[in-house]
Amino acid sequence: MAFASCLSCDPWTLPQNLNHPSLLFTPTKLANFVTFASTKHYEQLTTLPSEKELIDILRREKDEHSVLNAFKWALKQPSFEPSLSIYEEMLKKLGQVGSIDSIRGVLDDMKRSSCKVAEDTFFILIESFAKFNLYDEAICVLFIMEEEFGVKPGTHTFNFLLNILVDGNKLKLMEDVHSLMSSKRVKKDVSTFNILIKALCKAHQMRPAILMMEDMPTHGLTPDEKTYTTLMHGFIEEGNLDGALRIKEQMGLAQCEFTNISVNTLIHGFCKMGRISEALNFIQEMSKEGFYPDRFTFNTLVNGLCKAGHVDHALEILEVVLLEGSDPDVYTYNTVISGLCKIGKVEKANEILSQMVERDCAPNTITYNTIISGLCKENQIEAASKLALGLTSQGISPDVCTFNALIQGLCLSSKFETALQVFDEMKTKGCQPDEFTYNMLINWYCNKGKLDSALKLLKEMEATGIPRNVITYNTLIDGFCKNKKFEEAGEIFDQMELQGISRNVVTYNTLIDGLCKNRKAEEAAMLMDQMIIEGLKPDKFTYNSILSHFCKMGDIKRATDTVQVMITNGCEPDIVTYGTLIQGLCKAGRIDVACRLLRSIQLKNMVVTPHAYNPVIQTLFKKRGAESAMEFFREMEGKGCVPDEVSYRIVAKGLCSGGGPIGQAVDFVFEMTEKGYVPEFSSVYMLAEGLCALQMEETLVKLVDRIMNTAMFNDSEVKMIMGYLKIRKFEDALAALDRFLAVRKPKRGYW
Repeated sequence: MAFASCLSCDPWTLPQNLNHPSLLFTPTKLANFVTFASTKHYEQLTTLPSEKELIDILRREKDEHSVLNAFKWALKQPSFEPSLSIYEEMLKKLGQVGSIDSIRGVLDDMKRSSCKVAEDTFFILIESFAKFNLYDEAICVLFIMEEEFGVKPGTHTFNFLLNILVDGNKLKLMEDVHSLMSSKRVKKDVSTFNILIKALCKAHQMRPAILMMEDMPTHGLTPDEKTYTTLMHGFIEEGNLDGALRIKEQMGLAQCEFTNISVNTLIHGFCKMGRISEALNFIQEMSKEGFYPDRFTFNTLVNGLCKAGHVDHALEILEVVLLEGSDPDVYTYNTVISGLCKIGKVEKANEILSQMVERDCAPNTITYNTIISGLCKENQIEAASKLALGLTSQGISPDVCTFNALIQGLCLSSKFETALQVFDEMKTKGCQPDEFTYNMLINWYCNKGKLDSALKLLKEMEATGIPRNVITYNTLIDGFCKNKKFEEAGEIFDQMELQGISRNVVTYNTLIDGLCKNRKAEEAAMLMDQMIIEGLKPDKFTYNSILSHFCKMGDIKRATDTVQVMITNGCEPDIVTYGTLIQGLCKAGRIDVACRLLRSIQLKNMVVTPHAYNPVIQTLFKKRGAESAMEFFREMEGKGCVPDEVSYRIVAKGLCSGGGPIGQAVDFVFEMTEKGYVPEFSSVYMLAEGLCALQMEETLVKLVDRIMNTAMFNDSEVKMIMGYLKIRKFEDALAALDRFLAVRKPKRGYW
């Protein structure tokens, strides 16, 4: 069997074949697969270069053919015998580009030569294959070593391969190789156990990992600092800092020396959990035992403080680093700059940037992109653009993240035309837009209803080979649904399958919600069935969309059936579900059932929102009068559910429309304005009519003044309305009030 057969090992059959591979090489001369003319500089040499000189020649070559051509030239030289170092350099260069066929040829030539191959030589192959995710081929190297070159894989080789597999997260293959190691009776050392422990930690198997450490003495081995640190790291990744601290105690009892690596691992754990003060105390404690903070320590602290929102403390740490004569690296500076930009302190971030330059720490693209993004979020688009344009003078080329930050900021600032100009400039300068770039622009077009332009961008993505992801298609489906173009939305939905893009729950929910809002519940129900067939589980949003449709249509039977199906399928209803059902019951006039449902969800210890109370209060005003409605409103407050603007508007409208004594209505409107809410004008007008009829004009003036104050009318508006009131032109005053309120907040109904 040819060498290529080994490199196409079936991953599902590999474990059974590990003990009996067939890896015979097909003899291949190197000259046979290198067929092109060479015009390289080394051909001008009059004498054969030394081994070191030839290795330097090989290292300078940029591609596979150039490397092979240089080697072919050397083979033609009299008395040239390739050394192991030259072969290894060839394998490294070819491995970097994943040239399997060429690697095969070099190995064939090595077999024919008198060059003695070392065990470490094959590490190059293992590492090269792993680089291109060819893990089965990496395992086959074990058999190439032994059966083709007579080099028996030892502990070091197995450890190297096991570690490669663990780092590549190929834990099943790692188990197979470990079994092979045991069957071949290759001795395990401390490194072997450390790698296996790392694998268990990666698989979140902390208890077996600890048992493996405890088993080491039975093999005559003692856990070392790496063993304990690996376990600490495993616990920290699980979010179990206490577990990591217990390992620290075991490490101390075993008299295993702490190094900066183990200490920094725990500092990282404290910071990851947001326990910054404990991290600082731990550093002080370990400093007494000889620990001296290094760059990683400071980076970890700064990163932890910034993530926890303690950017000021991170700046203090930075000052400490500077005072101690250390120079923070670009990672430390970038972390601080990112933290400052996240809390809107872009000016301070710029100061840190200046400090970097002064201390000869060269900012990189990430540094500038972070500040540009921060400036855009603060709507300082001009400053962001100026900084981006100045990057080339700093010797830095703006990358896709730079342009994306600018485009995002311009879109958020509604400066879309400028965003398109940046998009065009990006392409002109040879910076290829990515899916994030296109998704932002498509989203903007969809929000503005410019669907043809959005589709044009999608076609551009296809033409230029930009990957379209599920977000791209979900955005388009949402845009078409909002514009009631369901046929087109369905076509986009079908395109996803043709393009091999998996539809997710958001895809289905977007289309289902759009159909339900446009009274196409039957189509939505069929879509939910298809969703389940595809292995996706409907969530609360799915059911709530369908429930909302039935409630709006007054079909309470199907609404309650939907809730029952939701519960049966293991999807727990939330307050939105119950609130929607309560709205439906109220709209159908079934106020008693709605009240009982509200009481039942309170017994479930569910946090009830005004969304559930408001329809009941509104219906009580219509069906049973102000007294019952106000009793329910006060009960709402008493149960800790803070009324929202809709709640106050419902009550104000109910009281002002003659639902109770006029004094009660006036008092409530004053109460409402104290909370910062303004009643609808229709309520104010009805109340004003009643006050004028009862000759309570003074109360009306006070009421209007309070409303204007709450709505933050300007001086000229107040002066105009108060002028009308003073000369008793109440209709004119109310008309002006209506006009100015409409400018601030459009009228809206609850339903």
